Amino acid sequence: MSQMLLDFGHVAGTTPLREVPFTVLDLETTGGAPATCEITEVGAVRVRGGQREAELSTLVRPATGIPRQITALTGITDTLVADAPPVTAVLPTLMEFWRGSVFVAHNARFDLAFLNTALELHDYPTIELPVVCTATLARRLVREEVHNCRLSTLAQHFRTQHEPTHRALPDARTTVEVLHALIERAAGLGVLTLDGLLELCDRRDLDTVAQRQRLTDHLPASPGVYAFRSAAGEVLYVGKATDLRSRVRSYFGTDPRRMVRGLLRETDRIDHRICPTPIEAEIRELRTITTWRPRYNRRHKPPRSATWVKLTTERFPRLSIVRTVRDDGAAYLGPLRSTRAAESLRDALHDVLPLRRCTMKITARTRAQACVLAEIGRCCAPCVGDVDPTVYQPVVEHARAALTDGSGPVTSRLLDLIAALAADERYQEAGWRRDRLAALVDAVRRQRVSQTMDGVELAAYRPVDDDTVDLVVVSNGRMRSSARCPRAEAPRVATEMSTAFQREDDDPFVIVSERELLSRWLALRGTVLLWAHGRYADTVAGGAELDRITRQLRRRRKTGVPASELTSKRLRREVGAAAS
Repeated sequence: MSQMLLDFGHVAGTTPLREVPFTVLDLETTGGAPATCEITEVGAVRVRGGQREAELSTLVRPATGIPRQITALTGITDTLVADAPPVTAVLPTLMEFWRGSVFVAHNARFDLAFLNTALELHDYPTIELPVVCTATLARRLVREEVHNCRLSTLAQHFRTQHEPTHRALPDARTTVEVLHALIERAAGLGVLTLDGLLELCDRRDLDTVAQRQRLTDHLPASPGVYAFRSAAGEVLYVGKATDLRSRVRSYFGTDPRRMVRGLLRETDRIDHRICPTPIEAEIRELRTITTWRPRYNRRHKPPRSATWVKLTTERFPRLSIVRTVRDDGAAYLGPLRSTRAAESLRDALHDVLPLRRCTMKITARTRAQACVLAEIGRCCAPCVGDVDPTVYQPVVEHARAALTDGSGPVTSRLLDLIAALAADERYQEAGWRRDRLAALVDAVRRQRVSQTMDGVELAAYRPVDDDTVDLVVVSNGRMRSSARCPRAEAPRVATEMSTAFQREDDDPFVIVSERELLSRWLALRGTVLLWAHGRYADTVAGGAELDRITRQLRRRRKTGVPASELTSKRLRREVGAAAS
């Protein structure tokens, strides 16, 4: 029996209110505290589409006596409930009565508290139905029309046929009429579904409810990109969604973020564009953010000016931070979001490689005084004039390998340095190096992904269901187009796809980000490659190790605990050992 009662069933949030079954319930009790008081009467009415489907009414015999003041209020005496069933006999019938419906009560928190206390006491699952409180709805909808939101006041205001009498069934019948009157009021705000009614119960601002209905009713339940616009036409925020309507409506919920409140205050309309596949929605979001640079977007917004870490081609090369990439034979790592990020990567290499840091031009005749870094062994000091370029060259090659493909000893040396600093309890310094290494590995990984996609032409698909696939065509490592089509039609559709989606004018940071999205999509389980031109390969040699290190360092940065130590730390002691 208990297993059967676990399956209450739920009404879909998008169900029109005229099709939603409501169970309107009222309780009479021996007092106001669920922990010490008991239920004495239950009245419930089940309605759908404005019509009553069933009623339930029963007295309940409490284990303790009914106080005099409760008898004076309700008329329920100990004699009246002497032959009534106990709550254990009432609960199974009541649970069947409300199965698959929406729970409604006036001041629902009170009734829920008593019912859940009784259910838990007798080992039944607590109520997991959607809940509508008519008192809360009245505060949202008619608070300015009535002096309070008591059931008797609302019954008089709406001129209901039934009146509350402090008995369960009459009060439940009155609540039904109040509920229907409030639903009619809510319909004037465009609230026509269960989701809308539940959200109305959670909101304090009716203007926000009306705004949500006005701005989101035209949105489809399809993948795509949306843009919040101000009255002046400024793009305030851009996002993607697999269900445009559901995602945009979520902004009008109880989101406490200051950013969301400011965004909604400025929004005058919401534009959208349907995309055939979720991956196209992601890439369109990235490109749209790049084009409009909305004020409220942070994620995916490219920097105003990207930077690179460059290993120069001088006689004694050094690391430099630049804003352009030239065809000069130098090694570059980037693009990076900011100069600060570039400085962090440069410092990571300087931590383990004695590269020179001065900017002077060093020739065979240069003779200068050694700096402090040379004296402490952090620089080879080629400026002194007694260092041969062939001796300096291995250091340069280690730096070049670290910047181009993440190979070489730099990563292992940084890990050894972090471990040594931690062993010496110099945790703050170890944390700096850990963050620098994480940023370095992540930048190298992004660059390698972009390089593997450069010049690639391919078509691939991923299954959506047994018969349908998401098809993507890539040109020069950029998405050319996508479509959702039958699996058997995928090869033909791929050859006929338009090239209108292709763009070549985005900044380098966006190109890398888009190629990373595509590479991640192509690597998903179940992806099938139809054809490819050029050379496309996943970053296997060293790539797995880079990914492992990146995940490990990110985990340590987030938790502050080495990833190898993120295991159960429960103390084990021998059986029978005394607890301390």
